[in-house]
Amino acid sequence: MNIIGAVLESSGSTRPYRNSAPISISELSLDPPGPGEVLVRIEAAGVCHSDLSVVDGNRPRPTPMLLGHEAAGRIAALGDNVDDLSVGQRVVMTFLPRCGKCTQCMTDGKLPCSQGSAANNAGHLLNGDIRLHRNGLDIKHHLGVSAFATHAVVDRHSIVPIGDDVPPDVAAVLGCAVLTGGGAILNVAPPQPGDTVIVVGLGGVGMAALITALSLGQGDVIGVDSNSDKVSQAIELGASAGYSPDDAVRLAIKAPIVIEAAGHPVAFETAVTVTAPGGITVTVGLPPPHVRSSISPLGMVAEARTIVGSYLGSAVPARDIPVYAQLWREGKLPVEKLISSRIDLAGINAAMDQLADGNAVRQVIMFDQN
Repeated sequence: MNIIGAVLESSGSTRPYRNSAPISISELSLDPPGPGEVLVRIEAAGVCHSDLSVVDGNRPRPTPMLLGHEAAGRIAALGDNVDDLSVGQRVVMTFLPRCGKCTQCMTDGKLPCSQGSAANNAGHLLNGDIRLHRNGLDIKHHLGVSAFATHAVVDRHSIVPIGDDVPPDVAAVLGCAVLTGGGAILNVAPPQPGDTVIVVGLGGVGMAALITALSLGQGDVIGVDSNSDKVSQAIELGASAGYSPDDAVRLAIKAPIVIEAAGHPVAFETAVTVTAPGGITVTVGLPPPHVRSSISPLGMVAEARTIVGSYLGSAVPARDIPVYAQLWREGKLPVEKLISSRIDLAGINAAMDQLADGNAVRQVIMFDQN
């Protein structure tokens, strides 16, 4: 079938992207789903830093590549051997397929699937195939999803069914931002009664961590970001306080649980600094691979502090997405308030500028749902 999608032609273009236009809106050919695969009609797709990191070249991927990895849609067709889903069912798409068989899949979410990671790096689906083509040439898949398009073929392991009561824009954000930020709280460092949580970096992932911590009601939650508008939004969402990174350090703000979600070396250093003695720093941000941070090993030893890395919030999507959906249903997780704007596919280059400038929490591309 023919589809319309946003293809990154090459990485590392000059900014502003709205002028250099590294992402083209193209007509492509999409193969039907093979065995163990599903065709999804995309309803909504979030614009995430993991997309931007491919555009700016900080996370090299093969191009041309159809971007987008955080999305929701409805099943349009099922491949052979997929007998637990139905055509018309709404699903959340997630960028970390799990084969369920490798050693890393046995870590309860702590480590990403080795087969899924290899496929993601190569720009393939989980089974190694490519279903996207343009003018007779293959177009790479982004993280097994390629959701910036009217339709996508994905592996069954890349989707989680969700109820029709969850709107598509909310469902989409559950698939990456909430899995990553929320998982840092629920899976890695769940607060105990009275524990304060500090979140450093208030983009989509950081705000998701913040509202997840608030949903538990165990103690104060504090937001830290260099963007004052985001700090104000964190307070509006229920944070007890908000600070710039400099003020948080200068005022010696401390907490036993600190989540770093900025993907920047200075943010990581700030997060370590504001972690209280005996506390845990959970880092979920993805900085460029060449950057380095500087921290004091003596402080780690003398104050018995812990640093933990968490990829995709140490999530098992099939287990965790229903938990977040239920928290949303109960009014405890206001995911819709994380959505900065709803845009169309044609605005994708400008959306990357907004993200790079730090002006957006979550932009969501909305597709025609007729």
